[in-house]
Amino acid sequence: MSCTTSRKIDQLRRQIPAFSCVPGCHDCCGPVTASSEEMSRLPVKSNAEHDAALAQWNCVHLGTQGCEAYEQRPLICRLFGTTPSLPCPRGRGPETPTEAHVERQVHELIASTRQVLV
Repeated sequence: MSCTTSRKIDQLRRQIPAFSCVPGCHDCCGPVTASSEEMSRLPVKSNAEHDAALAQWNCVHLGTQGCEAYEQRPLICRLFGTTPSLPCPRGRGPETPTEAHVERQVHELIASTRQVLV
């Protein structure tokens, strides 16, 4: 993955606002795709762990206390709850949502990179 893509991911991450989830909630967690660059930032999981998570329609990084890779979660995960097109199922969200042009840039990056199932 190029340094340009890595910088773009970092730039987009800074533009997606954070908010507090309902403790213990993982309603928006499930299998998602991520670029090779994003995957390289996540903890490595075995094929068996991936298969077990997928069988339950969960993300392999979802643990008993929530996301185990929260700080390094992919851009699509960061968007959940911050845009009208990906609302939080519990009605949470940041005071100021992600700007439309930032959301568009995230989707363009996803469309322009090879994605793999997390």
